[in-house]
Amino acid sequence: MMEKQQYLSISGLTNYLKRKFDADPYLEKVFLTGEISNWRLRPTHQYFSLKDDNAKINATMFQGNFKKIKFQPEEGMKVLVTGRISLYGPSGSYQIIVDSMQPDGVGALYQAYEQLKQKLQNEGLFDRPKRPLTRFPKRIAVITSPSGAVIRDIITTTQRRYPIAQLVLYPAVVQGDNAAASLVSRLQQVAQGDYDAVIIGRGGGSIEDLWPFNEEAVARAIVAMPMPVVSSVGHETDTTIADLVADVRAATPTAAAELVTPRLDEELINLQQLENRLQTAMLNRVKFAKQQVARQMQSVVFSNPQRLYDGYMQRVDLATERLIKAMQQRVVSANNRYQLATRRLPLLQYRQQVLQLEKHINVTQRQLMQASDRIVKDKQQQVAKQMQALNLVSPLNILGRGYALATKDNQVIKNTSSVQVNDEITLRVNDGTLIAQVTEIRKES
Repeated sequence: MMEKQQYLSISGLTNYLKRKFDADPYLEKVFLTGEISNWRLRPTHQYFSLKDDNAKINATMFQGNFKKIKFQPEEGMKVLVTGRISLYGPSGSYQIIVDSMQPDGVGALYQAYEQLKQKLQNEGLFDRPKRPLTRFPKRIAVITSPSGAVIRDIITTTQRRYPIAQLVLYPAVVQGDNAAASLVSRLQQVAQGDYDAVIIGRGGGSIEDLWPFNEEAVARAIVAMPMPVVSSVGHETDTTIADLVADVRAATPTAAAELVTPRLDEELINLQQLENRLQTAMLNRVKFAKQQVARQMQSVVFSNPQRLYDGYMQRVDLATERLIKAMQQRVVSANNRYQLATRRLPLLQYRQQVLQLEKHINVTQRQLMQASDRIVKDKQQQVAKQMQALNLVSPLNILGRGYALATKDNQVIKNTSSVQVNDEITLRVNDGTLIAQVTEIRKES
């Protein structure tokens, strides 16, 4: 029977095995490929499993290493990991302490790019209404490296196309671990200023070089800008998240400057064309107005204004005739009744009735005359008012006060520049026209 001292405790065995794992140089750095299982994102350290068709191993990735990966791990994703094999004493299970991880078959940066792109697209940041560029910008902010070719191309293009615009450089780190924070800081500074547009970008490079422009913080800072943002990152074939969320994407820095600024010479040509169109339109309107004035001067109102109230005079005459006929008919009717009464009534009654009838006839005649007088006076007053109103606007009335209307070739002479010495002009006065010749021109100072 074995001595009791020969039996090991569970902790002793576990510690022995752990030392074996830690001391084995082949387990110090292991390269594994497998499928992520039991994944659940935790605030600090990550605990999950890696498995294939026949086996499974626990995995732990501490917070410092997890922050370095550029993609978001998901359940069932095939990954490539490096790490060391160790044994966890409390559970007696072995595990891999993961140092690095990347997708199997797809680059980590590309995987992170696609995940962020899908996330922002689901939020509608790519399809939001774009801010229009100002046609004539006064101040333009440029966020880029102060030593690269980008800022030189933008300055050269702007001075050539639109030199009156003011360029303000906000130097930023455009590559490396600190680039994203630098870009966000510069965007926030520009947002506080008075600018018509912002150009953000850098030259070409690998996806690692361009990665700061794929960071979520940079994308959201661009969306939050109060003025339009033009993105010019990399070459024409490179497309970053910054390009997708910007209001305008330019293939090159030169193209970005061309999008933001107009060509001054083209704008001057457009202004000249607009000026010519305006002058033509005004000349056409003046010509049309002159034609209208000429037609009005030849109308009946100006050539023979008395014809306007001929109809009213005829209506007054007809009304007067009808009134007189009506009065005559009433007098004849009353006289007939009087004659009939004198034949039938006794003499006394006849005399009384004659007196009453004569009185009645006199009253009736007086009333008829008064009524006719009132009607005639009212009509005459109406005609007089209308004649007076027409007389006020009649050009003949003005001529009657001693004025004359001077014309040359049927055009009214408004100033001395319209005639020359020895020109033949026509002077229309109240009762006719005079043909005169200009012998001297005197201009009023």
